[in-house]
Formats: sequence, C-alpha cells, structure tokens
Amino acid sequence: MPPNSAPPLVGTDRVLAVLTELARHADGASLDEMTRAAASPKPTVHRALASLCRFGFAARDGHGRYVLGDEFLRLAFAHHEARPDHLRIAPVLTALTERYGETAHYAVLDGHTVVYRAKVDPAAGALRLTSTVGGRNPVHSTAVGKLLLAYALGDDDAVRAWAAERPLAQRTPHTLTSPDALAAELRTIRARGYAVDDQENEPGIVCLAVPVFLTSPTRPTGAVSVSAPVSRTPLATLVAEVEAIRAIVAAR
Repeated sequence: MPPNSAPPLVGTDRVLAVLTELARHADGASLDEMTRAAASPKPTVHRALASLCRFGFAARDGHGRYVLGDEFLRLAFAHHEARPDHLRIAPVLTALTERYGETAHYAVLDGHTVVYRAKVDPAAGALRLTSTVGGRNPVHSTAVGKLLLAYALGDDDAVRAWAAERPLAQRTPHTLTSPDALAAELRTIRARGYAVDDQENEPGIVCLAVPVFLTSPTRPTGAVSVSAPVSRTPLATLVAEVEAIRAIVAAR
C-alpha cells in the first residue's frame, strides 16, 4: 500500500462512510450517485444502504432516491435538544435575535475549528446565514473562535505554537493569516473581553462574540455571537451594543 493511501473501508466503517456521504445530499441521492461519491463498488454501497434502511437511518423517497431516515433524524435531534448547554443557551439566542433581528450562535472550541451547538435565525423574510448546527468553521477567522482561543492560549508564544501546527487559511481578504497578527488580535480580545469578525470568514458578514460561563467563572464553556450582513448591521453597531449583549448573556 502506498504510504499516503488510506486503508480500505470494511464492515461498520464502510456503512458509516456511506451514512456520512448520504448526509451531504439534502435532496437525496441515487445508488449510482452514492457509488460515485463514495468511490466504492456499487454492490458494496448498496449493501451499506440496505443496512442503514433496516435500522431507519436511511430511506428511499417516492423517486427511488436515498435520503436520511426518520430514525436517524429523531436520534440526532433528541440528542441535540437534550444537551444541557443547548437548553440553557437557547433563550439567550432567542433574546438576541429578537432584539437585533440578526442570527445568534452558540459555539464551542474543537482543535482548530469551532462547532456550532445552537443557532437562532431572525424571523421569516430576513436574510439568513448559511451556518448550521453541528457545522464547523476555522478558529482564526471567526469571532467565536478567536474569543475562545484567547482564553485557551495565555500568551503570544502559545498562540504562535498553535498557529505553527497548520497554515492559517485565508478565507477572505480580511482574514488574519500571520501568527504575529493573530497573537496581537488575541491580546486585544483578552483586554476588552469580546471578539469581532470583520468579514474575515465570509465576505459581507460581520460578527461580535462574547464568552459564556456555564460551568466555570473563569473559563468559558463556549461563546455566543451575533452575526449580520454588514450592509444591514455594520460592525460598529454591534460593538456599540456589546454591553447590552453581555447583559442578555449574563441573564440566562
């Protein structure tokens, strides 16, 4: 086997790989489409899909396409709704969205990415962001990520060591890609207690994040953010509201 090639998927690994691929097709996928996407023999993919269907993790719609099954969705949403952090933070996100008419997130740190644990969108008709619960974004280009990293890494040397583990991908022309620039940004975040994303992760989108202390008074469990199109809510508007945002989070 070549040194850089992955070992072949077998048994449950194969079934889980097919399930993961199926989750990427919101409108469903045919057996041929799944075979191409999974880069596996058609009989292998068919057997994996049959196993998933038996347990309700996959199903076939009226057009013969495979979709995620109701049992999988039930388990996923039941688990998500039962998470204590989600239950405790949901009213905060709702209050922020109602006050500002923009999207509110709750995210946690996971290595070099942040994971969105909860999200509340504005009322129907308002512009909605593409972020999803369970989705990930880079730490260095997001307000929630930079905020949590500022607490996790105590000084410039720690930031540079963290940044040396992998390149800081440039998501937009505004993304901080230099370890020194990121270290300086995190110093500022520690001093003022909040972080901003000035179109650093997605063009046209700005964000302000504050820490959430659910289990410790000094180390945040996660971060709450308000994200908005810059054309509708400039970053300066969010910064001017930082104390009100903190108060809403503190009143959870």
